[in-house]
Amino acid sequence: MTFSVAPMKAPELDRVGGTSEDAGVGALRTERGNLPLERLDVRATITGLVGRVVLTTGFVNSHDTALEATYVFPLPDRAAVIGMKMTAGDRTVEAELQERGAAREAYDEAIAAGRRASIVEEERPDVFTMRVGNIPAGERVTVELGLVGPLVFEDGAATFRFPLVVAPRYVSGTPLPGPSVGDGYADDTDVVPDASRITPPVLLPGFPNPVRLGIGVRIDPAGLELGEVRSSLHTVVAEGDTVTVVPGERVDRDFVLRLEYAGNSSAAVCVPDDDGGTYQLTVLPPDPAAPVRPRDVVLLLDRSGSMSGWKMVAARRAAARIVDTLTADDTFAVITFDDRVERPIELGTGLVAATDRHRFRAVEHLAGVQARGGTELFEPLRQGLGLLADASSERDPVLVLVTDGQVGNEDQILRDMAPVINRTRVHAVGIDTAVNAGFLGRLAARGAGRCELVESEDRLDEAMTHIQRRIGAPVITDVVVTPSSSLPKPPSAIYPGVPLVVLGRYTAQAPESFTVRGRTRDGADWQETVAVQHHTEPAVRAQWARAALRDLEDRYASGERAVEASIVETSLRFGVLCRFTAFVAVDERVVSDGTVHRVVQPVEQPAGWETPRFAAPMPAFPVAMAAPAGFGAPPPAAPAGFPAAPQARLLRAAGPKLVPGGGGAAPVPDEPAELREIAALEVQRLEKDAGRPGWERRELLADLASRLGMLVSSRQGSAYESLRRLVAELTAAGDVDRLWARALQVLREFAGQTGERRRRFWR
Repeated sequence: MTFSVAPMKAPELDRVGGTSEDAGVGALRTERGNLPLERLDVRATITGLVGRVVLTTGFVNSHDTALEATYVFPLPDRAAVIGMKMTAGDRTVEAELQERGAAREAYDEAIAAGRRASIVEEERPDVFTMRVGNIPAGERVTVELGLVGPLVFEDGAATFRFPLVVAPRYVSGTPLPGPSVGDGYADDTDVVPDASRITPPVLLPGFPNPVRLGIGVRIDPAGLELGEVRSSLHTVVAEGDTVTVVPGERVDRDFVLRLEYAGNSSAAVCVPDDDGGTYQLTVLPPDPAAPVRPRDVVLLLDRSGSMSGWKMVAARRAAARIVDTLTADDTFAVITFDDRVERPIELGTGLVAATDRHRFRAVEHLAGVQARGGTELFEPLRQGLGLLADASSERDPVLVLVTDGQVGNEDQILRDMAPVINRTRVHAVGIDTAVNAGFLGRLAARGAGRCELVESEDRLDEAMTHIQRRIGAPVITDVVVTPSSSLPKPPSAIYPGVPLVVLGRYTAQAPESFTVRGRTRDGADWQETVAVQHHTEPAVRAQWARAALRDLEDRYASGERAVEASIVETSLRFGVLCRFTAFVAVDERVVSDGTVHRVVQPVEQPAGWETPRFAAPMPAFPVAMAAPAGFGAPPPAAPAGFPAAPQARLLRAAGPKLVPGGGGAAPVPDEPAELREIAALEVQRLEKDAGRPGWERRELLADLASRLGMLVSSRQGSAYESLRRLVAELTAAGDVDRLWARALQVLREFAGQTGERRRRFWR
C-alpha cells in the first residue's frame, strides 16, 4: 500500500496512544506517526533448488526537512546479496560494493554534502542495516536488493524461508562506556560490542499495520516433479505457477514455503568463468545398512523469557520427544537454562542410563518448565560439552539444543565453544516464528550436526520426525570429496534424508567427475562417483562465495584475525556482501543542505511472542514532538529475559528520533470542528492516489477504515454519524470505484469542503 504521509498537526494528536500496561522495551504506540518505511516487497523466483529474490523497500519522508531513515532487517542467512540500486523519481543509481569503512565514508560525505545516498551493511549472517539519507520532504525513495540462495532440501521437500522481522535478542555482558555504535534499545557491552546495531525499537501491540507487505513466488520445478506447495505461517493464493501472500499481512514472522519434490538425484554441476570455475556437488544419502550405535546425549532446553507462550509448549514437547527416542543402550542428561542452569534432581549431575525410570523423570521435569529470565547460552553449552568430552570411541556423543536462538553474542559463543566440541555432534532445534536461523545454522555446522526449524505448533510433529532421524548416527561419516576445495570446508557426515551438498572452486579444467568416500555405520567403506554436467548458471558462483565467506567469517570470530584480508578480497572479487564490505549508492545531485532528520524504523513484535511487561507502564509520546513533561522519572524495571537499560536508551528505543522543541501533549480533539483538518488530509490522500490500480485502492480504503474507526470509536454524538456509516461501508467492502467516490464525498462534507479545495498538508 503506497500512500502519502504528512507531519502530524495538532488535531491529529488524538491518534497517539497514551500510556499502556502492555508497553515494552523499545516500544512505540501511535496510530499514524511518521514512520518512514511504507512498503516491503519480496519477489522470488524458484528454479529447482535455487531461489532468486528481489527485495524492495520503499521509504517516504513525511517531514518538512530532509530525512535519513535507518532500517534493521533480516535476510536468509545462506543467501548471497549480489546487487543493490536506489531509485528516487526518475533517477536510479546502481550501488557499488566497497570495503565497509570506505563505503561508510562515502555515504557520510554524500549526506553531509546534501546528496541522496543509501548503504546496506551486514551485522550478522541474517541481520542487516539499511540507511537511506537526504530524502527530500514529501519524496519517496526505493532501495532494491538482489539475492540468490539455495533452498534447503530434506526428506523429499524443499523449503524457501524468507525472514521478515529481527526479533529482540538477549544481550549479555557489561555495558561499555561512551556513545553506542547504533540506535537500538540495548547497550553495547563487552560481550556484544554492537548490541545497539541489532536491537531495533519494537512497535507496541495494536499498532495499525505500518508497512504494506507484498510477497510473490514464481515456481519452476526445473525438471523435478512438483507435488504439494504449502505456506505454514501466511495465507497465500496460487495462480498458475505463482504463489502470492494475501494483502494485509503484517511484517511480524518468517515467510516459509515448502515444496514437495520428487525425482531428484545425485548431480555435479560445473560453471566455468575467467578464473577457472565453480562447482556444486549433490549426493543423495544411501539407505542405512546398520543400526544406530549407542549414544551419549545431552539435551539443552532454553527456558528464557523470550520462549514464553506457544514456543515454551512446543519446546517442552520437542525435548520430551527427543528423550523418548533414547534406548536402554544410551546414556543422557537434561539441562534447562535461562540465566541459571538446572537439572532434574533425581538424575544427578552426570550422564545416566536411559532406563524407563530415568526417562520418565526427565520428561516429568520438562513438563514443569516455564519461561523466565535471560538467555545465557554459553554456560549450559560448556557444561553439556564437558559431560560429553570423555565419551568412549564406541559411543557417539550428541548434544541437542532446543531454543529460539535469540542471543546477541553469537560470535563469542562460537569462538569459545570451538575448542571443546571435539567429537561431539551438535544439533539445533530452532523454535520461533522469527527464529535466529543464522546463528543456529552456524552452531550446528560447527558441531557437524543438523539444524531443524519449527515455526509453528502445527509443524512440530512433522519436524520431530525429522529430528529423531537426525540425532541418530549419520548414515556416512568421515566424508572426503575428490577433487577437493579449500573453501568452504565440506560437511564431514551424511544424514538420513539429507543430501550432501558441496560447493567449491577449480582453477584449471573442470573435472570429469567427483568421488565421495566415507564409512558406513558398521565401519565399511562407502564410495559414490558422480559425472560432471556443464552449465552457465551464475547462481552457483554466488552461492559458493556466500558459503566461503561464512566459513571465513566464522574463523575470524574464532580468533583467526589474519583471514580479514581474504574475507574482503573474496567479497569484492565475487560481488557478494559480507560483514567487512557494504553496498553504497550515491546520487550526485544535491537535494538538501545536509541537515537531516534521523528516524530509526521500529519493527513489529514477532507473532506469537508474549508482550514483555514492565513493573510500571512506559510513557508513550508523539513521535513528532519532544518527550512529554515528566519523562525523566526513574525507568521501569526490565521485563524477564531482557537486561535493564538506562532511561536514555529507552527514550531512543521508543522509535523515530524526536524533533527538537515542542512542549507537552496537545489537547485531545473532542469537537467535530477539530477533526475537520484530519478529514481534509484524508481527502488529499484519496485525490492523490485516485489513479492507482483497483487492488491497491482497495487496500488504501481498508487502511482508511482502520484509521477512521479508531478516531470515532470513543466519541459519542450525531456529529460523527457520517464517519461511522462510512467506516461500516468500507469494512463491508464492495465496488472499489463506488466506495472511493463515497469516501471522498463523506470526508469532504465532514471537512466543510463544498467544492472549494482546502490547503494542502502534503509538502
